[in-house]
Amino acid sequence: MLSKRRFIIFVSDTVLIGVALLLAFLLRYDFSIPQDQRALFWECLLVVLIFKPMVFAMTGFYNSLWRYASVQDALQIVKGVFLSSFVVIAAVFFLQQFTPLPRSIFALDSILLFIMLASSRLVWRVCRETYIVSKNVSGPLTLIVGAGEAGSLLLKEIRRQSGASYRVIGYVDDDPEKKGMKLHGIPVLGGVKQLNKLILTNEVEEVIIAMPSADGKTIKDIINSCKNADVIFKTLPGISDLIDGTLTISQIKKVQIEDLLGREPVDLDRDLIGAFLTGKRVLVSGAAGSIGSEICRQVALFKPAKLILLDQAETPLYEIEKELVNRFPEIRMLALMADVRDRENILQLFDEFTPEVVFHAAAYKHVPMMEYNPTQAVLNNVFGSRNIADAAHQSKVSNMVMISTDKAVNPTNVMGATKRSAEIYIQALSRNSSTRFTTVRFGNVLGSNGSVIPLFKQQIAAGGPVTVTDKRVIRYFMTIPEATQLVLEAGCLGKGCEIMVLDMGEPVRIIDLAEELIRLSGFTPYEDIDIVITGLRPGEKLYEELLIEGEGVMPTSHDKIKVMAPVHTDLTCVCDEFERLYEAARSNKVHELMESLKRLVPEFNPTYSFNGSAPLTFQRVRPDLFPAPAYGSAKVVLLRKS
Repeated sequence: MLSKRRFIIFVSDTVLIGVALLLAFLLRYDFSIPQDQRALFWECLLVVLIFKPMVFAMTGFYNSLWRYASVQDALQIVKGVFLSSFVVIAAVFFLQQFTPLPRSIFALDSILLFIMLASSRLVWRVCRETYIVSKNVSGPLTLIVGAGEAGSLLLKEIRRQSGASYRVIGYVDDDPEKKGMKLHGIPVLGGVKQLNKLILTNEVEEVIIAMPSADGKTIKDIINSCKNADVIFKTLPGISDLIDGTLTISQIKKVQIEDLLGREPVDLDRDLIGAFLTGKRVLVSGAAGSIGSEICRQVALFKPAKLILLDQAETPLYEIEKELVNRFPEIRMLALMADVRDRENILQLFDEFTPEVVFHAAAYKHVPMMEYNPTQAVLNNVFGSRNIADAAHQSKVSNMVMISTDKAVNPTNVMGATKRSAEIYIQALSRNSSTRFTTVRFGNVLGSNGSVIPLFKQQIAAGGPVTVTDKRVIRYFMTIPEATQLVLEAGCLGKGCEIMVLDMGEPVRIIDLAEELIRLSGFTPYEDIDIVITGLRPGEKLYEELLIEGEGVMPTSHDKIKVMAPVHTDLTCVCDEFERLYEAARSNKVHELMESLKRLVPEFNPTYSFNGSAPLTFQRVRPDLFPAPAYGSAKVVLLRKS
């Protein structure tokens, strides 16, 4: 109330309170207040001028911004008006010195005051938006695709911004009931199939796609129409970013490859996840990685008692800690520099900080890199996971969730075999532990470290060529937020020793992804930017799988999460083989390491074989781009798969 703006509004409302009462008397007495009622009017006026402004101030009347006046503000006015009228009526009857007032006076006063207060709050917004719309006539002619909630929010925000650079002339929407209708005074001109014609007819310069939940095919059709008409096209953020009903002009962005996937928003059971995480001590290993850092962001939304970030990468760990501290200052954060391979240190950290929920995301995941360095893949992915699982078991952690990969299914590479080995150990351990262990298996995530998308973007920025290993290669993709949200949900659903598989949707051809990304960058594939086929890399498959033979699929309460029937494995046998595997990895005996992995993972079928006398050879389309991996002193023959 001390600000100048609020004081002016307060005085204005006080004047309207008096005017409303005067009009109520005039209407009641046919615009001629009797002489004997005039003293009563002045006495009532004194009461309402004392009590009503006081009630308005106490109910938060002056905390809203006129420029954003909405239905919620109208409801606030209704509550304030009728509450203040009730207080005035009580005061009048309590004082008992007035001549009895006609009951219609109170009804008329309340109705008139509501109309006047609501009108006063809308006048400024209407005048301001009208002024801005007329002022921005020089902006580019713009069409909004999508006359729904997102399109409505977008137009409102454009009109609110004094520096808005869009002159919206129409909407495009496929709903036949909307055609010819108007949204905030802007007409719906037609459907998406007519977009090209509408752009040319109306000389449109920009198109904004306001369809956050549209499928990839619809987005592609819109983009193709925009490209054919040679106009700029942009889009809004995903539906999860609009969930609070707010939107800013700065959120309008260029169409990204993620938008073409058309992934539907994840429907989370927030109450279930809240019971799982809220008020708990949560530890995330690999917290500085692409998946681990997003898990930290998602976990922080549920207000854990403490969030422990564990990683060995100093600078990325510093960056994610700084980000989370700024975004969630109320949550206790602890950044721990530690290597999951250091067993004694991991056990000590768990004993000291006693986490209740653990997300294990620390792993080496670059397939070709792990083919070159199999011992490090084993030490980190297998024994790092074992160390975290053992620490969780000994510390009696309530829940542990391990992040796995579709490459663990019928693996043809070291990375996949190591992740499958970790799955086997955790499933075997869970049968003798009070800790509920859950493994979550999913495919590629767009934008993660090592993902094909950042590589393609770098190659396009350098002028090409874009390298694709094989025209037939297909992969499952999902976005990082979607994957991590489903990981949280899967962690809640796990009862112990399950492997959860996320619904990855339809697979995507990598070459199609490369072509779309080139187009989105404003170039033409094979003309401006060439695409070169390099041949499959070491350990790479044409396609990935999500199930191993013998793993039955069962549904869960979430339609995007399936649970695999557990494969029973004896822990003692696994531990015995782990000892042989550990010794081979520590001694850099690659041949023995590979044989041990095959015994642990019978379905492991590497794309190379060992021959004691044969020289190291590697058959490729472009051997100059990818040299053959050197496995220590071992002699390896790499056999290119058809």
